[in-house]
Amino acid sequence: MHHSAGLRIRFTAALLVVGAALLAHSAYGVADEIKPKFRVAWTVYVGWMPWDYAAQSGIMKKWADKLGIEVEIVQLNDYVESINQYTAGKFDGCVMTNMDALTIPAAGGVDSTALIVGDFSNGNDGVVLKGKDKLADIKGQRVNLVELSVSHYLLARALQSIKASEKDIKVVNTSDADIVAAASASDTTALVTWNPQLSEVKKLPTAHEVFNSSQIPGEIIDLMVVNSAKLKANPKLGQALVGAWYEIMELMSSPSPAGVAARTAMAKASGTDLAGFESQLKTTRMFYTPADAVKFTQSPALANTMQQVAEFSFMHGLLGEGAKSAGAVGIATASRTIGASANVKLRFDDSFMQQAVSVKP
Repeated sequence: MHHSAGLRIRFTAALLVVGAALLAHSAYGVADEIKPKFRVAWTVYVGWMPWDYAAQSGIMKKWADKLGIEVEIVQLNDYVESINQYTAGKFDGCVMTNMDALTIPAAGGVDSTALIVGDFSNGNDGVVLKGKDKLADIKGQRVNLVELSVSHYLLARALQSIKASEKDIKVVNTSDADIVAAASASDTTALVTWNPQLSEVKKLPTAHEVFNSSQIPGEIIDLMVVNSAKLKANPKLGQALVGAWYEIMELMSSPSPAGVAARTAMAKASGTDLAGFESQLKTTRMFYTPADAVKFTQSPALANTMQQVAEFSFMHGLLGEGAKSAGAVGIATASRTIGASANVKLRFDDSFMQQAVSVKP
């Protein structure tokens, strides 16, 4: 669950533009050729800024045009709300973590496909104590975090590492928009959050990071998730999203002036500068090539991670009221299917990324 307080001004401006476009459309009637139109949602987080760049640079439009479709990329300013809207069918695709893909759309009965495995958090999520510098000191403390998010999952994994459990602490649900302010309060002693909030919290004079996501590499994964039925009916949607993404990955990972310009644009859109953005990239394991992403997606380690995520989710009642076990919602990965094979609702499909290995625009 990566989300920082979105830029409301840009969001409102975008709504005005969309409104104007709809008026213009109705005034002039339907275009000669009706292209299939799709909408995908994104929220601000280091690993998802390429979607903003895809929209602003025209790269998304280029790929969509080439394939004879339209893809609208929409920024929302509330992460959970964006996933809820995707689950309700208002979007055909949405960025989210592996855990949220399982607990929100998949658990809600919406068959969803992880189309692009973009990165995993490699230090972007952390557990911070104030005035103490050992993880074991967390016992007996109240811990501020976004309840039932990847922060909560990270905390559970941190506690496991010291043979402790959630009964040894008390979770205080705190929204991602409020966590930095909460961190400054004198009665806050422990918290878990993600970047860019994490980097702000770590600047506090008494703050010590005692555990972070680099200690559970590959477990907090950032995805572009699309509706499986839509993807099956419209494979061009998958091809366009993947094509645009890897064109941007090549640019983003380049030391060239064009690469610097792309990273600078992403930095600005996420509310930081190039140095700030690049420091967040350092704690993100980006899969810059489709081959890299395919290798990770095919690895048996991904299946093991999803098994752990399913167990955490079941324990916290996140798989739906009827769920009788951690395997209630089936998850298909390349190496194996986890849980109910008759109820697969989350699919890691690397076939579109595989196609991108050989395709150039």
